[in-house]
Amino acid sequence: MLINIHCAKCIGIDAVPVTVEIDITTGLGIHLVGLADAAVKESLLRTITALQSMGFRIPGKKIVINLAPADMHKRGSGYDVPIALGIIAASGQRELPLLEKFIIMGELGLDGGIREVPGALPIVELAMKESLMGCILPAGSALEAVEYDSVDVYGVTTLDDVLRILSGEELCDDLLVKNIAEERSPQEADRPQEIMDFSEIIGQEAAKRGLEIAAAGGHNVVMIGSPGSGKSSLAKAMAGILPPMNLEESIQTSMIYSVAGKGGRTGRLMRQRPFRAPHYSASTTALLGGGSDNILPGEISLAHNGVLFIDEFCEAPKKVLEVLRAPMEDRKVTISRLKSKVEYPADFMLVAASNPCPCGYYGDGDRCTCTPNQRLSYISKLSGPIMDRIDIQLMVSRVDARMLVNRKPGQSSAEIAARVLKAREIQRARFAESGEGIFCNASMNNRQTEMFCPLSSDCKSLLERIIERMGLSARACSRIIRLARTIADLAGIPDILPEHISEAAGYRFLDKQNIFE
Repeated sequence: MLINIHCAKCIGIDAVPVTVEIDITTGLGIHLVGLADAAVKESLLRTITALQSMGFRIPGKKIVINLAPADMHKRGSGYDVPIALGIIAASGQRELPLLEKFIIMGELGLDGGIREVPGALPIVELAMKESLMGCILPAGSALEAVEYDSVDVYGVTTLDDVLRILSGEELCDDLLVKNIAEERSPQEADRPQEIMDFSEIIGQEAAKRGLEIAAAGGHNVVMIGSPGSGKSSLAKAMAGILPPMNLEESIQTSMIYSVAGKGGRTGRLMRQRPFRAPHYSASTTALLGGGSDNILPGEISLAHNGVLFIDEFCEAPKKVLEVLRAPMEDRKVTISRLKSKVEYPADFMLVAASNPCPCGYYGDGDRCTCTPNQRLSYISKLSGPIMDRIDIQLMVSRVDARMLVNRKPGQSSAEIAARVLKAREIQRARFAESGEGIFCNASMNNRQTEMFCPLSSDCKSLLERIIERMGLSARACSRIIRLARTIADLAGIPDILPEHISEAAGYRFLDKQNIFE
């Protein structure tokens, strides 16, 4: 008797159909085919032991298990439950009339328990596209998809739960993930992350203004300053002024985390923008993502719609910094292997912090002990193509002693966040009307920049003089215009004015020649 079970495999943030075909005929042995990796092949022993522990028998015949399509690699332990169900149904030990109406995934324990698998959100999306009745997933994985109401998503903890659902003999509403989420205690929910408030950071008003503009438009920013000037604190405080993600952004980001096995278990999609802070010594694979066959997202993609913070930027290997160039421009990461190619979205804000020189004290009185050549060699990692892609360059100076002692608090993160949110709403409305599929000014391409950022003759004349004086590239020119658009949005002004162009150009001080000599 031939049995088919719907499963899935994640490629990037998309799930593709996989069918587990099981046939029991005359003969001996259990045969698994269909380009399965070691984890899938090991599932046979797990599955047989689990079935026997639950009182099921293993037929003394030839069992053929095919994972179709046969030309696509299958990996992971998520096919355990479908294989077990196929053996039960094909041997006639249970009638499962709803078996072909669900996508079923899960790792099977030796006692019949079901453990979590990654990629729940893309799997649920696939079930919706295939017009299936729903999905049956491990309870912890299913909680990621609680906000999907177009299909039934069941969260199960044992194989008995799956058999209850597929038998169709009783209602199993208690296993629907929306009901599981309602029953969770407050202790099980993820606690909000502790975020530094801008009011706790003394001084640095110019830097705070720059970061507010960066958050309002999604622009990349680099901070240069001596040790202890507050660069790291300012970067970490940015998480408190970023606006919440809209539904489309939330789904995209949640899918990336789901595929990476880092999906939340709060019973909802991710709403808070991610803040990733890898160490500067992280490898290129850790940043971009990779793997031999199962290509997972790296830190760049995990920062999608959020912030990628790299401290001690100039200490990072040159090769590591250069891998940021294409994602910063294209807003995506493409990872190619001999037999596979995967694309992950990577629309992130880069926030970098660095000392100005090896000793760290250039510009802080006469404390610097570095030679001009040492300074130029150190800061050279911030020049060229990387700096072309960074819209806001901030010099963070040491705070005056009097300000530190008096500790007069500045504006709170809540006040700044309100202005940022208002500017983002202006941008969202602007782009929604045109159907461009972007959400902030930094995501505009050259065509969209011309469409949404018209310049008056005065602005054009000023920008021309700035480009000639500073020797800016075409990319830098476009980024100044987008940054000026964000400054105008923060001010609530519909048109870009010359003062907006002037302020935007003032944030590119590193483009000036010989500044660190």
